[in-house]
Amino acid sequence: MDLSVVIPVYNEEANLPALYDRLRNVIESMDLPGSHEFIFVNDGSYDQSLALLRLLASRDERVRYLDFSRNFGHQIAVTAGLDRAQGEAVVIIDADLQDPPELLPQLYQKLQEGYEVVYAKRRSRAGESAAKRLTAKIFYRLLARITHISIPVDTGDFRIISRKVVLALRQMPEQNKFIRGQISWIGYRQGCLEYDRIERTGGATGYTYRKMVRFALDGITAFSDLPLRIATISGFAVSGIAFLVMLYTLYARFVTRDYQPGWASLMISILFLGGVQLIAVGIIGEYIARLSANVRQRPLYIVSETNTTSPTEDPA
Repeated sequence: MDLSVVIPVYNEEANLPALYDRLRNVIESMDLPGSHEFIFVNDGSYDQSLALLRLLASRDERVRYLDFSRNFGHQIAVTAGLDRAQGEAVVIIDADLQDPPELLPQLYQKLQEGYEVVYAKRRSRAGESAAKRLTAKIFYRLLARITHISIPVDTGDFRIISRKVVLALRQMPEQNKFIRGQISWIGYRQGCLEYDRIERTGGATGYTYRKMVRFALDGITAFSDLPLRIATISGFAVSGIAFLVMLYTLYARFVTRDYQPGWASLMISILFLGGVQLIAVGIIGEYIARLSANVRQRPLYIVSETNTTSPTEDPA
C-alpha cells in the first residue's frame, strides 16, 4: 500500500462528508501506483460522527475506522491510527478542514525527494483569537529553547512520514504523547512546506484552554529537564538569601542591637520560602505523575468497534 491517511475525529459530523470528498478527490488525482486507505479514529465523539464513519465504510472499502470506548485524547487517537496504518507513507491530518487536503500531493512529492518527514508549517492562523495565537506562539518558541532537540515552531501534526518513522513511533509507548516532539527526536532527514491555515469549516474546536495547558505540559515534561533544574537552582538561591537574612538577623540582634520584634518579616519569609517549595514540589510531581502512568503499563486506548484488523508487527 502506498499511502495511509490518519484522521483523528472528535465531534466532527459537520466536516466529515466534505473532508472525505476532498481527500478522495485529491488522492485519486495523484495517480498513485499502489492502493491507499483512510483511517478515521473516533475519539469518543457524542455526535453522529460514528454513524457517518460506518456509512462511509459501507460505501468505500478504503475507509477504515476505529471507535474508542471513551475519549482518550487527540494524540492517542493519532497513535491508534499509526498503529493500524499499512502504507509506505502516512499522512496525519485533522478532520476540521483547517489543514487543506489539497496540500497532500506537494507533501507526497517532497517525501519522494529523499525526506523521511515533511511537516506543514503555518504562515498564518485564520479564525483563531489573538489570545490563542499569542499563547501558541509563546509555547512553540519556549519549547524550542528549553528542549534538547529541534522541534519546529508553528507546526502541528499535519505532516507526511515514511514507514521508517511509523515503525520508530511504535517503539515509543509512553502514555503522555507529544507526537511532533517524538518525530523530531527520531531524526532522519526532515523538510517543511509552508501554508496558510484557514478557519474551521464547521463545528467547534475540541482543544479548550485546559487541554492546551495539559498538552503543553506533556510536551515540556517529555522533552525537557529544565523545569527540574529551575526548581533546584531556585532552591539553592532561596537558601542563599535565607542564609544572608539569618546572618543579618544575628548581627542586628547581638552586635548592633538595632531591631524591632514583629511578625511581618517572619511572615514574609515563611510565605516566600513556602511558595518556592510548593512550586518545586509541583514541578517534581508533574514528572513523577508521568513516570507513574508509564509504570502502570495500561493500554493507551481501548477500541470499542472497528473494521480494521489488529495491528501486526512488520517483518524485520
